[in-house]
Amino acid sequence: MQGTVRSFDEATRSGTVFLDDGTVLEFGTPAFDAGPLRLLRTGQRVNLAVAGEEITYITLSTFPVPAAFAPPRPADDAE
Repeated sequence: MQGTVRSFDEATRSGTVFLDDGTVLEFGTPAFDAGPLRLLRTGQRVNLAVAGEEITYITLSTFPVPAAFAPPRPADDAE
């Protein structure tokens, strides 16, 4: 999933993103600390891993989301 940084607080390492449909989601320190980033800027495009309504991982759009955070892929129906 992708979004755009709406806000980022360097002190708490948390913030908010706009999803492409305009929905605003918050991310906490654990989601930011799970990735390789040192800071984010308003307007940056980001890749997100989301569980339910919670962002669990955030990184720049040029970096992949690690498999451990990516949603499981549906099984092929090949028989």
